[in-house]
Amino acid sequence: MLDDLHPALSHADWAAVWLTLRLASVTTVILMFVGTPIAWWLARTRSRLKAVVGAVVALPLVLPPTVLGFYLLVTMGPFGPVGRFTQWLGIGLLPFTFPGLVVASVFYSLPFVVQPIQNAFEAIGERPLEVAATLRAGPWDRFFTVVLPLATPGFITAAILGFAHTVGEFGVVLMIGGNIPEQTRVVSVAIYDHVEALEYAEAHVLAAGMLVFSFVVLLTLYSRNNKVWK
Repeated sequence: MLDDLHPALSHADWAAVWLTLRLASVTTVILMFVGTPIAWWLARTRSRLKAVVGAVVALPLVLPPTVLGFYLLVTMGPFGPVGRFTQWLGIGLLPFTFPGLVVASVFYSLPFVVQPIQNAFEAIGERPLEVAATLRAGPWDRFFTVVLPLATPGFITAAILGFAHTVGEFGVVLMIGGNIPEQTRVVSVAIYDHVEALEYAEAHVLAAGMLVFSFVVLLTLYSRNNKVWK
């Protein structure tokens, strides 16, 4: 009776957990490299394109995941520009593969990484950079010795939010990755499968894990921010 109430995770469920963690880790690393120059440009530029670029970056915040997933699927499909390019390179199509999940996750979690880093850059202001310039520090030197240390809290927040948001994806990963065990089946899709099969006990185990994970992430962020402001 106790086993029915608290079932152990199956091999397929554990595979979904590890795949989700792997996807979130790879996506977060890529986003930190891709999002940093975008955030720096948005924080420093006076170009008229700033509003346009900012809106494009923030689109996943308001766009339904299935819409983003659909257009990514079309773009990376056999007749889309990316799909034709990857086939020309000889690496095949990205949909329903792990690399395809990574590409979709990067687009979907982009604002959760760019915006905290951009806010951190903007909070630095001009004065520290001007002082460093008077000491003959070059642009790269100023960035690595002045900007990065001062913006470290923003980078930590961005990494945590990017990782957590990728873990919680559903619509985009289902559209791009489908539901292939041990290849594209992540935790959110596994929960959906269990609910659809009326396997509520198994769904509870995975869902409870996601709930605890989300709470710990938010608690860490709020605790950290309180210490920073104090």
